Amino acid sequence: MWSNHINYDGIMRTHQLVLTWIEKQLSDGRLSVGGRLPAERTLAEQLGVSRTSVREAIRILEAMGVVRAGVGSGPEAGTVVISDPTAALGSALRLHVATQHLPVSDIVETRILLESWAASRARADAPELEQAAMLLDEMDAVEHVAQAADNFLALDVRFHLAVADAAGNAVVSAMMGSLRESIQGYTARFTANLPDWDATAQRLQAEHREILAAIRNDDGARAARLVAAHIEGYYQEAGVNPAGEGPARPR
Repeated sequence: MWSNHINYDGIMRTHQLVLTWIEKQLSDGRLSVGGRLPAERTLAEQLGVSRTSVREAIRILEAMGVVRAGVGSGPEAGTVVISDPTAALGSALRLHVATQHLPVSDIVETRILLESWAASRARADAPELEQAAMLLDEMDAVEHVAQAADNFLALDVRFHLAVADAAGNAVVSAMMGSLRESIQGYTARFTANLPDWDATAQRLQAEHREILAAIRNDDGARAARLVAAHIEGYYQEAGVNPAGEGPARPR
């Protein structure tokens, strides 16, 4: 049975009542990943709110990566609880970067902190490292010309996320994914500032392999130093100063 016994402090907008109810169901274990919310009409009647309020709450939860709403009938119908925190965090960060409230340099600096931590704690026997190695082989096959930079950088993103996943911290992995997503478009545009993409791509690949080798050798301290230098080097060459002290000059 669904419970509607929620203590609310103060007055909430009606869609917030729905959000609070769903949060309580999740935290109490009455809802879990893969579970379905009650039908829109049922939930509206149970909480004493309009169906419009229920729809608004579900749209918010979809944007947050908490539910997936299906239409029609059959196994895909209804609103299903999922878990995709990277999508929500990434979207929010992209919007704030676009408003220039969050400088790209600050996000890059945060990325350095997280990736260095992850590299220092990545397990030498983590299965994610096999994926990282395969991604490097795929990157070797990408032509090192400016027109292929987007393909190279897309694989680069996956490599760095695989290394982060090897640390085994779900929160760090989600934050890493959102940070990478929030600046991926900027990263691709930075390639126009590079004097020689072919040379840069070859250098990045050599650094990737050094990072992977350090982790496999169980040398977390070296891996962390290599990751920090790797990220700082790319953005400085591309004209972004991770220290936030104004634009850096391309080398």
